[in-house]
Amino acid sequence: MQRFKQKKLILLTVGIFTPLFFTTSKVNASSFGAEIFCTMRDGGNDHESSWEAAYTYIKKQRGGIFKVSPKQAASQITETVIRENEKFRYCVEYLDNLHPNRKLERDLEKEEKRKEKKAKDRENKRKKLEKELEETNEVFTDETIDRYSY
Repeated sequence: MQRFKQKKLILLTVGIFTPLFFTTSKVNASSFGAEIFCTMRDGGNDHESSWEAAYTYIKKQRGGIFKVSPKQAASQITETVIRENEKFRYCVEYLDNLHPNRKLERDLEKEEKRKEKKAKDRENKRKKLEKELEETNEVFTDETIDRYSY
């Protein structure tokens, strides 16, 4: 009975301190990720290279089974820049690139799908016409077409 209580106490202790450990890790990773992103952008680098560097760092620092999605990483960087406004005052102008216009992306995807469907329909119609033409050609032999055959 004594061993059971000891195991229960150990599990309870681990359960309490584990979230605290991971939370500070996440905050530190996103803070330094924001620092990487903002410093690179302020240094004249383009958005893609700055974003890749920051996102790679945040993914690497966040251990465990679940990985950080690009949206989560962008949100973490934004939160850090807003939270530490004095430190990252120069970086606010770059935040709009982290969150692209979702409506525009959806509209572009719809337009692309519409074009693909139109091209597929055109291809299907062409194949159908070719098949009908072949069937028609099979019905008419050379003898029926020869106008001088009496």
